[in-house]
Amino acid sequence: MRKIPLLTFLLAALLTGSVAAHDAASPPADDGTAAGRGPIVVLITIDGFPARALNDPRLPMPTLRKLQAAGAYAQGMQPINPAVTWPNHTTLITGVTAAEHHVMANGLITLPADGSQLEVKPWTPKDQLVHARTLYDALAAQGMSTGQVDWVAIYGAQNVRWPFAERPDPDSAIAQDLIAQGLVTRQQLADFNDDSSPAWHDQIWTDAAIDILTRHTPNLLLFHLLQTDTLQHEYGALSPAAYAALAYADSCIARLIDAARSAGLLDRITFVIASDHGFTDYTHSIRPNVALVQQGLLQMQNGTYRGDAWILPEGGEASLFVRNPARRAALVPKLKAYFEAQPGVAAVYTPEQMQTLNLPAPAATDQAPQLYLVAKPGYAFQDGVDAPLVKDVDPARGAHGYLNTDPDMQALFIASGAHIRKAGNLGQITNLRVAPTIAKILGVTLPAAKQPPLTQLLQP
Repeated sequence: MRKIPLLTFLLAALLTGSVAAHDAASPPADDGTAAGRGPIVVLITIDGFPARALNDPRLPMPTLRKLQAAGAYAQGMQPINPAVTWPNHTTLITGVTAAEHHVMANGLITLPADGSQLEVKPWTPKDQLVHARTLYDALAAQGMSTGQVDWVAIYGAQNVRWPFAERPDPDSAIAQDLIAQGLVTRQQLADFNDDSSPAWHDQIWTDAAIDILTRHTPNLLLFHLLQTDTLQHEYGALSPAAYAALAYADSCIARLIDAARSAGLLDRITFVIASDHGFTDYTHSIRPNVALVQQGLLQMQNGTYRGDAWILPEGGEASLFVRNPARRAALVPKLKAYFEAQPGVAAVYTPEQMQTLNLPAPAATDQAPQLYLVAKPGYAFQDGVDAPLVKDVDPARGAHGYLNTDPDMQALFIASGAHIRKAGNLGQITNLRVAPTIAKILGVTLPAAKQPPLTQLLQP
């Protein structure tokens, strides 16, 4: 990873002014243009921002702290299980758990027919991946519009009018806007993920968010900043590199607010700043597929391991799939007993027990595993089939995916702007309440969302 330039801290210091307040909400706009006078919600996610970081005075985030002081914030926001990026981003815009939307990983989990290693396919169309009504679906039904920048589980979504994807299409309308403004070249967009730094990605995504908000002005803008997650995985939770990334994210948000101010939009915008999960450090890695090799459940065939059982590890959690239904009755109890006895494994859940975690049942979706493993503090599940099963990690690295009750997994939530009163500390909330709150501001409904909106933070 390249080091974050010192200039990013200076950018944060340039922020001036504060987000304006506005009392009564107008009826929702019947279009997504700047000519409309309806409310706008900008939902910004800072990937992997632990709630506890906001209380650290050493963290230079003046923009977030201004938003916090002017509006409402949570002491901590509980994510859903699994505490992973795509499942929680999906919850933030549906208001339902993975038991209903069925997003269990950062893409579609597939089990190859030849018994080779599990694959997670991120570029799967949204309609195949997300099984719940989203905010942008609800808005489209009312003739309203959505823009998205680097959002997840959203590829090919028909009801997103202004997309700029994690892998941007150089021929898209927003890409063409950025090229015309000289902010990026077509070749840079074509090579976007090949040889560029995480900081540069966040910069271009911020340029795209500014373009969408000020030139196209959708009713809802979904904007995901990612390098905060990338650097915590590499260097540890709340490491110096993580603090630099968080400070840079703050400067990106400042740029967006300044652009909205210049465009005369602040009196319509509610900013919701959230994270998908927290982060913690680990010093021991567990490679659970090593155990399947040792037990003969994975065997080498023509240079590749194949078998009926595979495990998908994701930091604090791991999902075990038995591809062959005929073998599940015998293998599931055997593997449950085995992993429960291993160092670093806190618990192993059967499908029946997974319901207490609000995870989907295998009968409902093939994204649900036959066993769900949870790591102890200081341990994380990792890929690999080469022994040993447990290995020391030095220096410590960062992970998430632990149970959503873990204090380190608690996420960020701040709401401020046109339709938010100065409500202060909301205490502990769940991220299941974010989508209903945004829906209420924009005047749409999400019938499947059972948690109430956060009415205590809304203007009367």
